[in-house]
Amino acid sequence: MTVNTEETLSWETATGEAATMLENLQPNILKGHVRDFLSVFFLRFDDTTEGRTFLGLVRRQLMKSAKDHLQEVRAHAQDGTDGTPYVGVGLTSAGYSTLAVTAPPTDAQFGQTGGMKGSRTGLADPPLSTWEAPFRAEIHAVVLVGDSAGNEQRYEMTRQAVLALVTDGITVLAEELGRTLSNAAGDGIEHFGYVDGRSQPLFLTEDISAENGPGTPAWNPAFPLKQVIVPDPAAPDPAVHFGSYLVFRKLEQNVALFKQGELDLADRLGLIGEDRERAGAMMVGRFEDGTAATLREDAAGLRVPVANDFTYDADAEGSKCPFHAHIRKSNPRGTDDFERSHIMARRGQTYGHRTDDPGADLPPGQRPTGGVGLLFMAFNADLANQFEFTQAKWVNNERFPFGTPFAEPGLDPVIGQGGRGPVHYAAEWGGKDQTETANAAQAVTLKGGQYFFFPSLAFLSTFAPPEQ
Repeated sequence: MTVNTEETLSWETATGEAATMLENLQPNILKGHVRDFLSVFFLRFDDTTEGRTFLGLVRRQLMKSAKDHLQEVRAHAQDGTDGTPYVGVGLTSAGYSTLAVTAPPTDAQFGQTGGMKGSRTGLADPPLSTWEAPFRAEIHAVVLVGDSAGNEQRYEMTRQAVLALVTDGITVLAEELGRTLSNAAGDGIEHFGYVDGRSQPLFLTEDISAENGPGTPAWNPAFPLKQVIVPDPAAPDPAVHFGSYLVFRKLEQNVALFKQGELDLADRLGLIGEDRERAGAMMVGRFEDGTAATLREDAAGLRVPVANDFTYDADAEGSKCPFHAHIRKSNPRGTDDFERSHIMARRGQTYGHRTDDPGADLPPGQRPTGGVGLLFMAFNADLANQFEFTQAKWVNNERFPFGTPFAEPGLDPVIGQGGRGPVHYAAEWGGKDQTETANAAQAVTLKGGQYFFFPSLAFLSTFAPPEQ
């Protein structure tokens, strides 16, 4: 069985080259790995030999494969068997150069000077002088360490095991700590209080069957392998050894400002009672519990699981879910292959400590103004066509979506960066009349980021020193 990247994959029946691919692919790419506790180490290799040895030892001692991970997921579903910690490794273009790798990944955006820094203008990112210091520096590698709730001690042991392999010729530039934030129902949320990560591209037929159930879905969550993995050019056999490009962005959230924006919008539209919740839902595109704004006018009755099988075909006027709503801007849910080619596999995690209850009914003044946010992470096969296209051509483009009743539907109110013109909202769900009003103030700020390639385990194994 060859690796057919034009299709999805059944991992349980994979044989031959497809099985070899899974045995050498890092976990968390084809399917998200549980990371209730997460450490993200950013490293610089001051000594080439020590950097190569570090990567080889991390691979040998601490890393598992995508196949191992999927087998653990199946075992847990069958009898509750606990899985093992997650350790992932990525390199920047500068890291490949420092390690003297002769066949680095070929993505143009990845290889440009500075990586993500080189795309800053096109992404409308803030000046480098405002980025946190570690992200202004030259980063060579990232190491992710994660584990599930209830395994904090094991997570800490794994974290310390990574640090124990850091030698004098390696500098830890920074460590970001992520922790899962959940609502009362146990769903993962981001700091504005909304269920996060609900709609993901699925690459494994087992996951697609579980998501779709019987019948023909309105929204097809199945995406080909080529949308998330590419041959690893520096690996022993790129025909079976694959990797993926990771986008990392630290996004700080001003929760107080966003929550005030929700209240201000509800006031401007004259929303009263429970209907005031619809203000935030129209900005995000979902209610806080994840119910899509285009499906109904309140959040009642669509739980377990939160409905994800929808499109915007029945909302051509944008009177249920506004055209500029965050999830509509970042995934218009069309069927066109070109449009679908921009979708990424998101693997983010919240960061920061807060003393307030995200689910409590509190005034905005009692919410955090900074220090909390999202460690945005997404795997891509093509940085320009996926992450950069989504950010520049959709999220930050006031004219997108095209062909709407409004010449400029507006900037994404959640993660859009740049000048914000007026937007339109329907005071009545599905109503014909829409009110033009100011867009919400920018409440998400980029603090820094970088592009990484998560190579095959086979590549990392080439750095491992001989067994003693």
